[in-house]
Amino acid sequence: MTASSTAVEALLSGLSTIRDWQEDFYRDLHAHPELSHQEYETARKVAARLRDRGYVVHDRIGGTGVIGVLGNGPGPTVLLRADMDALPVKESTGLDYASTVQATDTNGNEVPVMHACGHDVHVTALLGAAQLFADGADHWSGTLITLFQPAEETADGARAMVDDGLAELLPTVDVAFAQHVLPAPAGQVGTRAGAVLSAADSMRIKVYGRGAHGSMPQAAVDPVVLAAMIVIRLQTIVAREVAPGESAVLTVGSIQAGSKSNVIPDRAELQLNIRTYSRQTRTTMLDAIRRIVTAECQASGSPREPGFEVFDQYPLTDNDLPTTSRVSDAFTTFFGRRCQSASRARPQDDRGSGGGRAAGALLREHRGRSRRGGGQCAGGVQVSAGLLVPMAHARWERSGLTRNCGTVVTGTEKQMSTSGSYRHRTGPTAKRLAASNWH
Repeated sequence: MTASSTAVEALLSGLSTIRDWQEDFYRDLHAHPELSHQEYETARKVAARLRDRGYVVHDRIGGTGVIGVLGNGPGPTVLLRADMDALPVKESTGLDYASTVQATDTNGNEVPVMHACGHDVHVTALLGAAQLFADGADHWSGTLITLFQPAEETADGARAMVDDGLAELLPTVDVAFAQHVLPAPAGQVGTRAGAVLSAADSMRIKVYGRGAHGSMPQAAVDPVVLAAMIVIRLQTIVAREVAPGESAVLTVGSIQAGSKSNVIPDRAELQLNIRTYSRQTRTTMLDAIRRIVTAECQASGSPREPGFEVFDQYPLTDNDLPTTSRVSDAFTTFFGRRCQSASRARPQDDRGSGGGRAAGALLREHRGRSRRGGGQCAGGVQVSAGLLVPMAHARWERSGLTRNCGTVVTGTEKQMSTSGSYRHRTGPTAKRLAASNWH
């Protein structure tokens, strides 16, 4: 047995001591989710537990972001990240700890809230990792940073932390890790080099007509019919403009027009989302959407040009081959057959906003039902507590925060976004971080 594997075993020997509080903490988070930029109570609980384990804590970064720093002698600086926010979704799982929370969103609407994307698992796993590293400090050397990010679901939480001076609070990071769960048999993990989580873009489109009474359609330019034609025509983009071997998705998720059955409105609004794995396909689809919408408006005699607004943009998670290979080898050694070659996934993440490859590997932890928990808190939560993932963020590197960043995920993730380009620089890797076998 190598010194590295011995250190891993020593660190993870504490899993049995944290299992009970992790399950209780997870259920509490799941029952009390908070929307993006509203993670006040979650952040408070995270900060309190980090302080209790001896971390130097900085909170309220970018609104509700929290970081904990644990110095443990000379060695690499490693950052572990989890996202904290929940979604405006009504839970109907029937679990005894199901969310019944209602909250006011940024538009002033009262909405149900649920941890439907696994961020409650991510937070619980990272807090478990924080305790294992603090309790097992004799088995590793360096500096550990735990980062709990707000507002991943709105694609601006990472940027908010960076803009709020995150880089000034931290030493230069050698490698950064993240995690995400996916629905699959519990206890499995997976890695994949190259494109692994899709890029995503949402678009809001406004089209204009001429209103009239429903009994006089000849006097109108009907935006409802126009919107319907647009939806049908948009389906040809993937079918006829994207190469058969290239994966892409276009979904129209919302159409809003009018308020009365016998009145033809004067405008309609569509909201759509695309998922792509290459920059060329992304550009092709965005350009085709604008072309088709504009042409349909002209064909309908629309009195105004359509309006386009792109929002909630997530870049591609593109894992570096050498780093992915290291992570995969380490996990294969530890997990054996439970470490699988992961397929591409279409979830996105705001971790890596900015173009460029991530020097890392996406690790997915598959979420299922645990024997004790009966819900989403699978046994993999405890495993991921000691073995987390690399992530990419162009802005972190350009700001001097990281020299070598990558992407490892236990589940479903997205990447942080920032415009512009950068040249990836590989810095020293974590030779003595036993739990990740980074050497």
